[in-house]
Amino acid sequence: MPEKICRSVSLILLVFLFSSCDRNRNKPGWDYFPDMFYSTAYETYTKNPNFKDGMTMRVPAEGTVPRGITPFNYTIDEESRILAGIELINPESPTAEVLARGKTVYTIFCAGCHGDTGAGDGILPGSGLYPLQPRLLIGKDADKLKDGEIFHSITLGFGSMGAHGSQIRTEERWKLIHYIRQLQAEQRVTESSENSAENK
Repeated sequence: MPEKICRSVSLILLVFLFSSCDRNRNKPGWDYFPDMFYSTAYETYTKNPNFKDGMTMRVPAEGTVPRGITPFNYTIDEESRILAGIELINPESPTAEVLARGKTVYTIFCAGCHGDTGAGDGILPGSGLYPLQPRLLIGKDADKLKDGEIFHSITLGFGSMGAHGSQIRTEERWKLIHYIRQLQAEQRVTESSENSAENK
């Protein structure tokens, strides 16, 4: 008798198990913790009778800044870029750690177009996938640029280069500039050595 009961219970449990695996999304089954499953809060894009415009998602209060974001009050034009060069000072020191991080950021975001040395010979223009020649990050013209100008260009974009401000954090951009300065210094040393060899 106990064996028959055991079989019956097992059979009932088996039927219950298979019936609970219903793939019909119109009958999802029981809701555990319904007070959590059915949110009493208004979802972001739903209507909300508590506000005059009927919207749940609110416009941030004027003058507010998202946490971790530094306002960048410059526009994408030459005058603003020059002004940024005058006003913005690199807060990072060119330590070995900063330069190493700058190189990492450069490799991820810049080397594809500007090349490993900043000579504009990256993979994209070299493969013909990118028709425009990237600007040189080394040489006399690049050496003349102030840190703030480079920061402005990275943040808002310059010429055919798009803005990278949303992709590279503020402090990372400054570290990247230190690494670009290192590339420029290495280029000057190379040019000096080549000129010395030619004059001999």
